[in-house]
Amino acid sequence: MAAPVPSSRKSRFYTTAVLLIVFAIDLNTFLCSAADTDKEKEIAFQAILQRMEQKVLALRDEFERVYQFRCDTNTLDQCGRNNYNDCYSSYPDAECAAGDEYFEIKCENGETCPASWDIKRTKVTIPDSLALGPDGNPTDPEIIESVCYTRLSDPFLLDNYEDDENFWSQYGLPASWTYFGAHNGMFRMLPASREECYGYDPRRRPWFVAASSGPKDLVLVLDTSGSMNDYGRLDLLKEAAITVIETLSVADKVAIVTFSTDASVLNGQNMLIRATKENKDKLIDTVNQINANGSTNFHAAFTETFSLLDLTFQNESTTGCNVAVLFMTDGKITTGPGHEEVIELVNTKVKEYKTDYDRTMTVFSFSLGRDADEIVSKSIACSTNGIWIPVEESKAYGNDITTAMASYYKLYALGLGDSANEDFVAWVQPYEFYSRKRMGTTVSAPVYDRSVTPHLLLGVVGTDAYMDAFAEIIGEDASSSDMLQRFINLSTARCPKIELTECELDALRFLGSGERATCGVCNKTGYPGIVPQKCAFQSDWPNQLWANTDMKGKSYAEKACCEAGFKDPPDVCTPSTNAVGVKSASKSKSPNVVAIVGGAVAAAFLLACVLVSVNKRVRKRSKHRSTQNNAAPSTVEPNLTSPERQNELPHRSENEEPQSQRSQLMSNHSIDHSSSHIISTNDLTQDVASTSTRDVASIQTLEESHLSPSVHLSNHITYQNEYKGDIPIATKVDEIPTVPPYNPDLESPSVQNFVTPSPEPSSPAHRIK
Repeated sequence: MAAPVPSSRKSRFYTTAVLLIVFAIDLNTFLCSAADTDKEKEIAFQAILQRMEQKVLALRDEFERVYQFRCDTNTLDQCGRNNYNDCYSSYPDAECAAGDEYFEIKCENGETCPASWDIKRTKVTIPDSLALGPDGNPTDPEIIESVCYTRLSDPFLLDNYEDDENFWSQYGLPASWTYFGAHNGMFRMLPASREECYGYDPRRRPWFVAASSGPKDLVLVLDTSGSMNDYGRLDLLKEAAITVIETLSVADKVAIVTFSTDASVLNGQNMLIRATKENKDKLIDTVNQINANGSTNFHAAFTETFSLLDLTFQNESTTGCNVAVLFMTDGKITTGPGHEEVIELVNTKVKEYKTDYDRTMTVFSFSLGRDADEIVSKSIACSTNGIWIPVEESKAYGNDITTAMASYYKLYALGLGDSANEDFVAWVQPYEFYSRKRMGTTVSAPVYDRSVTPHLLLGVVGTDAYMDAFAEIIGEDASSSDMLQRFINLSTARCPKIELTECELDALRFLGSGERATCGVCNKTGYPGIVPQKCAFQSDWPNQLWANTDMKGKSYAEKACCEAGFKDPPDVCTPSTNAVGVKSASKSKSPNVVAIVGGAVAAAFLLACVLVSVNKRVRKRSKHRSTQNNAAPSTVEPNLTSPERQNELPHRSENEEPQSQRSQLMSNHSIDHSSSHIISTNDLTQDVASTSTRDVASIQTLEESHLSPSVHLSNHITYQNEYKGDIPIATKVDEIPTVPPYNPDLESPSVQNFVTPSPEPSSPAHRIK
């Protein structure tokens, strides 16, 4: 018969079991709490995203509303001398911006100074190539109309700015910039800031093209044959290619094929790659190093292009949206199969991609430079439902190349204007704001004249969002790959469907390059819905749009430098001491969950080690006591403060130097917890003759003194965050800044102080991206 198990061994077994159960419950509770916290963070993150999207859609609605007053007599009559140009005009309510609002600039003497701006006025920028009148005024009636009708949106933009100030202040951030870029290159923005006078063109920015074309797969096919050395065509080719690359967003995928006698993919790619800033910079560097030599083989160029696309489709490494092939050449085939074979190859692949992959491929053929052969390039476009665009040197230099290259995104803009994509918005890859030196992103939306069919693209509205707030809420660095992937997912949600009649397609060709670019499939000349219509009975447009030209002839530093606390720019720049830094997500108050779990596992291992050590000591003591009992029974309680017990407690040696405040806190923190565990455990197991009542009381004492892992960790994080130098900061993990009220059960979150459009147009009242 087996010997009975001593009650002391049973007591130790039950004690160990209870400890493990309590720890397991606490650990499970902590992990569940961490999961709930992550869910709350994600809800807060999504709430900001949805707020920004609703704000930009409200901006879209406002600009679509004021467009209806474009041809009103009052709109044009009150427009003259009622706008502020960022290059020529002084701002009535200019003030010196605080360091965290508008980044400081370099003055003429090389010192860094604060910059002036006007938060009560919008500014207007016109590309240099279109500002052909006196004092930088435009002469194109359509651009003048754009300046005049967008002025009617000023009251709405001002109210919107005040609302943004209230919202972003909860994160310690200034209000975001808001702007509209017209399809013709006009740009209006609030607040009115100072930038270099180089003719900013919004059509060259990713936020504009992303919102007007949606995600796309794009292949640039560049002619590098020897004839491209003539008449500066190679430089024109590089400028055109770089212009396109710069407009791409992370929603797009891209590759470049170069050809002369043969063809190859630039940078050794075998598939399309994501158009991240890093990838775009590499492609631009390579384009700048291109040299021209050899013959011209169109067939080899398209064969290599389709091999690239075939492999990309087969590996499902595409955007899943439309395919744009931008073919740039001087138009002369000198080797290989002729243009008829090229047309047959292109048509075969267009049908194959539509049948096998449900993908619409469009070839945009560009004839570059003076004396370029237009016949072959145009015939390829007309025979494959593509678009042909001539680009001449004299127009290309001076940003007119932007107008020429805009044809491809205007085609896709027609698809985004239908009801299926009515509330389409686009996000771009987080980047550093030039004028604030903070990481941010832009959400944008296309603006249409919806009174015509198909809807006419008027331009794109955009507003900025700071990455500081996102990083603070979810605990991810603004430039991390995880954060980037979030915005890629946001920007690839929908693809524009291209369903145009032959007349509509011919109208788009006419819009890009006039009658010479049409394929003669339609007898119409007006093309409503594709080509903007001029205001009827209007022949007299204001020739001076600017309220003043006080800044004419002044340098950038003279116009922009200011001294904190003063309204007017100073004669001498006063160096500033409050430069703006980029807020790092590493300072976020949210702990890393992986580190937390790792700490919990380490705590479990430490507890197990303590229990094993205690068990060994108790066995040794029980054996020793059993021997003593056999000799002479004793009723003396063991001395809890004996030297042997004292050695088990953490303590500081007599020769140890005093610790700093922070180190002492860490030491005390460890002593409290470790000593409570050891003393309580030994108290539970020290006496074989203890009654069951005492065992139960000791277990309760242990449970009371044993803080849960979540409490331990929370306290630890608290003191770490509380003592960073002499600067106290927030101390709790769950102290996440307030976000707009959000109910996940509703279709969309509520928006604080959401601005509604003003009922009627009223009197008047960018940061370069």
